[in-house]
Amino acid sequence: MSVASNRVDWHALWASGDLARFCFICLGILLHATNETMVATIMPAMVGDLSGVQLVGWSLAIYEVGAIVAGAAAGRLVSYVPLRTNMVVAALLYSTGALLCATASSMPWFLTGRLIEGFGGGALVSLAFVSVERLFPRKIWPQLFGVMSAIWGVAAFSGPLLGALMAQAFSWRWAFGVFFLGGIAMALACFAVLRSPEATRRTAGLGTLPPFPFLALGALAASVILIALAGVKIDLLRSSLFLVLGIAALGMFFVLDARKPLSRLFPSRPFDWHSPVGNGMIMIAAFSVATVSFAVYGPLLLTSLHGISLLTTGYIIAAESIAWSVLSILVANAPPHRERLIIVTGACMITAGVAGLAYAIPQGSIPLVLLCALLQGGGFGIAWPFVTRVIVAAADPSESTVASSAVPTMQRIGYAIGAAISGIIANASGFSHGLSGATAHSVAVWLYLAFVPLGIVGVVAATRIVRRQKFTADSRRAAEADGPG
Repeated sequence: MSVASNRVDWHALWASGDLARFCFICLGILLHATNETMVATIMPAMVGDLSGVQLVGWSLAIYEVGAIVAGAAAGRLVSYVPLRTNMVVAALLYSTGALLCATASSMPWFLTGRLIEGFGGGALVSLAFVSVERLFPRKIWPQLFGVMSAIWGVAAFSGPLLGALMAQAFSWRWAFGVFFLGGIAMALACFAVLRSPEATRRTAGLGTLPPFPFLALGALAASVILIALAGVKIDLLRSSLFLVLGIAALGMFFVLDARKPLSRLFPSRPFDWHSPVGNGMIMIAAFSVATVSFAVYGPLLLTSLHGISLLTTGYIIAAESIAWSVLSILVANAPPHRERLIIVTGACMITAGVAGLAYAIPQGSIPLVLLCALLQGGGFGIAWPFVTRVIVAAADPSESTVASSAVPTMQRIGYAIGAAISGIIANASGFSHGLSGATAHSVAVWLYLAFVPLGIVGVVAATRIVRRQKFTADSRRAAEADGPG
């Protein structure tokens, strides 16, 4: 098949109605991703209204847990329940969670809404990818997936700005009100847009439902919750017990996942220090955990310490996302021999950004904070595509599909665990006594210094991933040159 035949005829897609259907499907990604990134900039206003600064770290952690569980479930249930039914239920869950957040009178109520939102949003994202495979020709999947990736970039930029604008012009509650209406509209529109047989019929009979990793995901959810509980009320014995139990539950998740090949979320031996796959996963996990504290606490600290406006913090968070997207595009066509330099440079940039925030945020220097945000986002942007490629290429051929889907899953798990750990550090540094200038200053220092060692682990893993990949490639070439026997 020629290259030209694989190009998307957008005019023909529009004329047939498929383009409108594709845009509708992508709305689920936009709702989920925008909501995910918006919370950071409304956090100062929300904490001022609901109090409960000790539970700030839960706002992202609980959302990510819901998204991971529901995303895994939706991808399997679509074989048993029609695609349209799944989409309607996911949209209604999302809107219900948004309504609970918008009307919350306390932080626990708000967090309940965030969990339900996570269930709905995670399912909508998973169903969007399933919809492309069900409803569109295989030859244009790469182009459509590329457009969906661009939507993530748009959401990463628009979410923080939307939150800041709504909080300043109206109320943080109206931001969730917008998502409530969006979820309701999407649920209703499903009946008009998803009418084809592929969307309204199930593809598997009774008894053929693919296995679902209930126990593994239950252990993961328990891990995040236990780690988050360790930071709610700082007490040496209590916090240590919850932290140890949380780490044990996380280990149990990976053990259970490895024992179920048909429902596995990660390749075998995902943290093998001696393989490119293991080093890649370690790097992704380390940097995802280490950097999430800026998105969760950055705007709250800048506003509390220095009176910086929500809109300004929104621009800073958005700039991090823009740097990710722009630098990712700039290095996309880099030659293979530059791969090692690019991955290690990206890892060093991320670690420098984390360390720099420990100085920039207490000082209140917007240029320095912006520089650190650009280092973090830009570091991810140049390293991530190549790390993903190395992981997929180095994985066992039978696990290549699992390896590719494991990268974003590991990232989400890292965000959830990182947000929970951030809550422990923030509360231990002063937020357990309430929000004030003195407590915020202490938190601003320790919250970022504490993650620098994890950044160093990421840098070491980055150097090893390319070294191990080169060694593996050289060994394969030598074996091929020797021939069989």
